[in-house]
Amino acid sequence: MQSIYYKGIEFFIIFIMLPISFAVRYDVRVKAVIGIVGFLYILFVLLKIERKKIKIGPNPNWKLFFRQTLVKLLGIMLATILFVWYTHKEDLFVVLLTKPKLWLFILFFYSVFSVYPQELIYRTFYFQRYQSLFKSNALFIFVNAIVFSLGHLFFGSTLVMVLTFLGGLLFAITYNKTQSTLLVTIEHAIYGCWLFTVGMGSMLGFPV
Repeated sequence: MQSIYYKGIEFFIIFIMLPISFAVRYDVRVKAVIGIVGFLYILFVLLKIERKKIKIGPNPNWKLFFRQTLVKLLGIMLATILFVWYTHKEDLFVVLLTKPKLWLFILFFYSVFSVYPQELIYRTFYFQRYQSLFKSNALFIFVNAIVFSLGHLFFGSTLVMVLTFLGGLLFAITYNKTQSTLLVTIEHAIYGCWLFTVGMGSMLGFPV
């Protein structure tokens, strides 16, 4: 187990310095190498140092999870349909209606290759590694939402920062309750896929 000082420096590098650096203009290949090395380091720490097993979670209550997720999704659906209708009416369900194959491909690619790694980093790793740095669980969750939003700084969009902060709160609360990477990944994928489906893909950096 590393000292609290080591973890504090590690936290600052991974969740503050790297996201800010990715928002700066420099060779994308260098960014890719840094990202891959960072992700491999996180996996190493999780599996070898923290000895965390990536699993479904302790006796997940699937019925309760999906009921709560559906309630939240309905609220998100109403808010985002109204938002797109009033701001970019021409984009409402545009990819689903005009490019259904692209829509299916992006939903799959996003869920597997974007959402799952994000949840390993921002929920599984963060919660396993840094709980000892915070005396307040509420602050621990709030900071998780902040760094999750900061991780999307490279989009250069205030809308993305706000949405990822709100999403970060929801995902952190879910993980805190369930301790399940799988459940929080499913929730994240559902909301993210909906945002793309409703027509917010171009606003959120999806290739449309």
